[in-house]
Amino acid sequence: MSDRLLPLSQEKLEERIGYKFKNKELLHEALTHSSYINEHRDAKEECNERLEFFGDSVLSVIVSRYLFSTFSSRQEGDLTKIRAAVVCEKALAKYAKEIDLGDYLRMGNGEEKTNGRHRASITSDAFEAVLAAMYIDTGYDSDRVAEFLMPFVVREIDDIRSGESFVDYKTALQQIIQQAEGERLQYNVIGEEGPDHEKTFTVEARLNSNIIGVGKGSSKREAEQNAAKEALKLFGSNGND
Repeated sequence: MSDRLLPLSQEKLEERIGYKFKNKELLHEALTHSSYINEHRDAKEECNERLEFFGDSVLSVIVSRYLFSTFSSRQEGDLTKIRAAVVCEKALAKYAKEIDLGDYLRMGNGEEKTNGRHRASITSDAFEAVLAAMYIDTGYDSDRVAEFLMPFVVREIDDIRSGESFVDYKTALQQIIQQAEGERLQYNVIGEEGPDHEKTFTVEARLNSNIIGVGKGSSKREAEQNAAKEALKLFGSNGND
């Protein structure tokens, strides 16, 4: 996909998401992966990482508000599990795929050649960046962003409730640990293997100074989840308790 075709691509994406940006540069930035900037250092542009950071908070607030108002009988622990399941990398990549978001991203040749356009870690971050761009463009109107976001989230919640479970092992482990005062749980990356486009991370879960679980994954988040899953076995739990 060339830069020459990008404005047309943005228009198509606006049609897909049902929103026309007043500030087209916001969407332009949301669709720009860091690998593109790294290969075009002379371009005075920003990648989508700052927007992704902001979008993470926008996503959390909108979903939390929905869960709080919709599931009035659910306790904090249940709400936390549901939220974690519908805002995790796997779920966000699923939302991104529904609108073919990867097809609209600008990225470097290296990422392009290694299928980065369809990598979950990249498309999930881009989805959050688009949320932030929309939020800013609307004048910080969370209701308008929710109109776009919540159909994805509601379908995901329905899948979870019908048995397609995305267990949040980190939250489940934290809930067990916090029952005892003074315990400190942390996750440390202890290894990275493979090329940049296909890394495998190794993370250890530590309770105070003791290693209670080790996990691997294609992203740090995934590795942390797998480390927590392993740690839960020590407590006789599978995360669904």
